[in-house]
Amino acid sequence: MMIRRLLHYCSPRARRLVIVELSLVVVAAVLQGIAFLLLVPLLRSLFIGDLDTSRGWLIAVGGTAAGYVAASWFASQIGMKASTVVLDSLLERLGDSVVSLPVSWFSTDRTGLITGVATQGAMFVSTMPYAILRQILAGFIAPGTVLLGMYFFDWRLALTMTVMVPIIAIGYRWLSRAIGRGDKAHSVAVAEASNRVVEFARAQPTLRTAGHDSIADRLVEQALQDQHDQYRGVVITGGSAIAVFAGLVQLSITALLVVGAVLATGGTVDIATLIALLVLGVRFNEPIVAAGDLGGGVAVAKTTIDQLDELAAVPRLPEPEHPATPADFGIEFQGVTFSYNGAPVLRELSFTAPTGAMTAVVGPSGSGKTTITKLIARFYDPDAGTVFIGGVPVPELGTDVIERAVAPVFQDVYLFDDTILNNIWIGGPDLPRDEVISAATRARVDEIVERLPGGWDARVGEGGSNLSGGERQRISIARALLKDAPVVLLDEATSALDIGNEIAIGQAIDSIRTGRTLIVVAHRLQTIMTADRIIMLDGEGGIRESGSHAELLAAGGAYARYWRERVDATGWQLTRHD
Repeated sequence: MMIRRLLHYCSPRARRLVIVELSLVVVAAVLQGIAFLLLVPLLRSLFIGDLDTSRGWLIAVGGTAAGYVAASWFASQIGMKASTVVLDSLLERLGDSVVSLPVSWFSTDRTGLITGVATQGAMFVSTMPYAILRQILAGFIAPGTVLLGMYFFDWRLALTMTVMVPIIAIGYRWLSRAIGRGDKAHSVAVAEASNRVVEFARAQPTLRTAGHDSIADRLVEQALQDQHDQYRGVVITGGSAIAVFAGLVQLSITALLVVGAVLATGGTVDIATLIALLVLGVRFNEPIVAAGDLGGGVAVAKTTIDQLDELAAVPRLPEPEHPATPADFGIEFQGVTFSYNGAPVLRELSFTAPTGAMTAVVGPSGSGKTTITKLIARFYDPDAGTVFIGGVPVPELGTDVIERAVAPVFQDVYLFDDTILNNIWIGGPDLPRDEVISAATRARVDEIVERLPGGWDARVGEGGSNLSGGERQRISIARALLKDAPVVLLDEATSALDIGNEIAIGQAIDSIRTGRTLIVVAHRLQTIMTADRIIMLDGEGGIRESGSHAELLAAGGAYARYWRERVDATGWQLTRHD
C-alpha cells in the first residue's frame, strides 16, 4: 500500500528505478532465506561426519550466497540513484500542486506546511525505498522463506513459528499506527512552529517597538514548546511500541525452544536437525525485530505522503477544455454574491467597468473593495452570479487567459530577495534590460534607484524589507507596466504613504491607465475625481451610487457627503501639519 502510494508521486523513470530496486531486494531476500535453509542439511551432514555430502551442500550455500551478494549490490546501486530521482519527482509534483492550487488556499499562512514537505518530508520519503523499505522487505521475506522451508524438515517446529506470525503481524501494525499518529501530531506542531518563527522574523521592526515579552514572543515560545512536547510524545510512544513488538518476536523464540525441547526429549527429532532448526528460528526473528525498528520510519514517511494527498485533494477552480477569447477587456459583475467562510461580503452585486477606462471603487472599510479585484483576477469564483471579462464568464476563459490579461497590484506587495531590476523583470522575463528600465522609470522607480548603493542592482532584502511600502508598490506597478496586460487591478493604499511616494504612485497610475481597463480601489482624492467611473459600495455588499465624479457630486447623495468628509479631513490634516 505504501509502495503504491509512493509510486503514484514518482515520474515514470523514478517508478521504474524503484520497482527494479525493490524487485532485486525481494530476490536477494529469497536467496538469503534459501542460503540459511541450506545450512540445515549442511550442519546435519557435518554433525554425522559425512564430509562428501557436506562438501556438496557447502558449494550450494556458497553459490546461493554469491547470488544474494550480487542482487544486494545491484539493489543498493540502483537504490541510491532512485533516491535522487524520487526526490526530484516529489519536489516537481509538489511544485505542480502548489501552482495549481486556488489562491484562496493561501489566504492563511501555509509556509510551515509547504516548507516541511519540501525539505525534511520529501528528503525522508525519497530515501525510504533504499534506507527503510529495502531492510523491511528483507526483514520479512527472508524469514518467510525460512519458515516455508522449515516445513520440509520438521512441520511441528514450522507450525509453532507459523502460529506466531499473526501475532507478530498485529504487533507490527499496532507499532506503525502508534508511531504514525504521534508523527502526524508532531508534523502539525512543526508546521505551526515554522509559521510562528517566520512571522516573528518578518515582524521584527514592529515587535522591537513593543519591547520584551511581547505576545509574539509568547506565541513563538508556546509553539516551540508544543513541538517539543509532541516530539517527546513520539519518542515515548515509539520506544514503547518497539519494545512491545520486540517482546512479541522474542515470545516466538521461546515457543520454538519449548517445542523443540519437548520433541528432542521424546526422541522424535534428531539433535542435528533440532540444532540447525533452532539456529534458523533465531535467524527468523532477528530481521523481524530490525524491521520493527524501521517500521516507524514508514509511518513517518506516510505523514508526508498524506500531506501530498491533502494538497492534491484541495478543490481546484474548474478549467475549460477549450478556453474562450474575450471580445474586449471590459469588466462586468452580474448578480455576484461572495462570502468568506460563510460571512457575506458581496450580495447580488452588479456593475460594469468599461474597457479602456478607469473605474474607481470606493466605500467603507470591509465593504468588499479588494474582494472585487480578487474575483476579477479569479483568486476565487463567486458563490452566485457571474464575473465577465470581455463578455465571457471568467470560468470559460480559464486561468492561463486571465493571468495573461490581468495584472494585479495589491497592497501587500511581496518582493523576492533579489535586485530591484530582477524583481521588476518578473513582469516580462523575455524582454531586454532597457525595456525593463523604461517601465520602471514610468513607475518612478528610478527615484528609488538613485538613492541606493548599487542602483538597479541593489538588493531589496527578504520580502522587500529594505524598501518602504510605497516603494514596494512602485515596483509592483512597474511589473504591471512591463507585463503590458490589458486589465490592471490596483489597490491604491496610500493612507500610510509619505507625500513623495503618494505623488509618485499617482503619477504611475496616470502612466498605467492609458489604453487599459483599470480598476482602482481608490483612496487618493486625485485618483477618485479623475476616474471615468466611480462605484461607491454601501458596506452591506451592494452599490449605493455609481457614475462620474461630477454626476455624483451633483446628485448630492452619499458620495457627495463622502467626498466632502474626505476633503475636510485632508484639509484638517494639512492645517495641523502647518
